[in-house]
Amino acid sequence: MRSIILSVVFSVVLGTVSAQQQTAEILQQTARSLVQKGDYDNAVLVLDRARKQEPDNIEILRDLCYANYLKRDFSKAIEVGKDLIDKPNADEQSFQVLGLAYKAIASYKECGKLYRNALRIFPKSGVLYSEYGELLAIENQMDDAIAQWEKGIELAPSYSSNYYNASIYYGRKNNWIRSALYAELFLNLESYSTRTEEIKKQLFADYQHLWIPGEIQNQLQSGSVTAFEKAVLSGLSAARQSNLSSGSIDDIIGVRSRFLTGWMQQNAQKYPYALFDRWQYLLNQGLFPAYHYWLFKTEEEVKTVEQWQKDHPKDTEGFSAFQQSRVFKIPDGQYYHN
Repeated sequence: MRSIILSVVFSVVLGTVSAQQQTAEILQQTARSLVQKGDYDNAVLVLDRARKQEPDNIEILRDLCYANYLKRDFSKAIEVGKDLIDKPNADEQSFQVLGLAYKAIASYKECGKLYRNALRIFPKSGVLYSEYGELLAIENQMDDAIAQWEKGIELAPSYSSNYYNASIYYGRKNNWIRSALYAELFLNLESYSTRTEEIKKQLFADYQHLWIPGEIQNQLQSGSVTAFEKAVLSGLSAARQSNLSSGSIDDIIGVRSRFLTGWMQQNAQKYPYALFDRWQYLLNQGLFPAYHYWLFKTEEEVKTVEQWQKDHPKDTEGFSAFQQSRVFKIPDGQYYHN
C-alpha cells in the first residue's frame, strides 16, 4: 500500500513539473505571437512569467531581451542580455541581440568589447562578423569594417549578410568585379527579402560599369584585385569581345554563357566556385536565361523582364520551381579574395 501511495505522489510531482515546462513553452509561443503583432508591452509581461518558471532558458531570455529592445526599453534589454550571455550555453544570437541594445544607445565601446569577446568564443560566426563590421561602419572605421565582413565571408561562406555589406562597400570603391561576385552570391543565398531589390540594382550597376570600354582592363591593372578575380575579369573580357553592344540582359546572358565555357575548361579545377557550378547546372537545364531575367529584374528593367517572363512561362515556372527546391550552399575553402 505504501509503495502505491509513493508511486501516485511521484507521478503527481512529475506531472506538475511537466505542466510547468509546458506552460513556459506556451508562454514563450504566446509572447512571440504578440511580438509579431507589435504588442511588445504584453510580450514582455508574458516572457517575464516564463522566465520565472525557467530562469536559465536561453531562448526565453533571448526573446525577452529582444522584446525589450523592440519596446525601446534598452536598459532592461541590456540587463536581461547580460544575464543571458553569462549562461554557459549562451549562443551567438545571444550576443547579437545584446549588441543591438548597445548600438541603440550608442554604447559603441561596450558593444565592440562584446563582439570581440563573442568572436573569441565563436570564431566562425558569420552573424557576429556582420554585426561587428556594421558597428565599425557606424563609427566610420570602414577599413576595419570590411576586414570583418571579409572574415565572415571566408569563415562562414553561406551566411548572406556579409556579402550584402561587402558588395555595397566595393561598389562604392569602384571594385566592380568583387562587388558583382558578392552581390550575386548574396542573391542566391537570400533570394527574397527587403534587401534583395537593392542588391539587384547593385549587381546590374556593376555590370554596366564593367561594360564601359576599357574598364575591365582598368580593373585588371588595379592592385586591389586578386589572382582569382583577374582570371574572372580576363574570362569576361575574352567573352565580351564578340558582343560589344548595349549591355542589355540578353547581352549579359551571351557574355556569361561564353565566359562559363572558357572557365570550365581553363579554371574550374584551380578555382572551384559554387556560383559558377550553379551557372553550369542552370545552363544544362535550359534555365540560364530565366535565372538572368530574375537576377536583373530591377526597376529600370522591370518591363523588359515581365514581357520576357510572359513570353516564356514554362522557363519562368521551371526556374521558380528550381529556386524553391534547392538551397544554395557555399562550401568551405572557396575564398579567393585575400
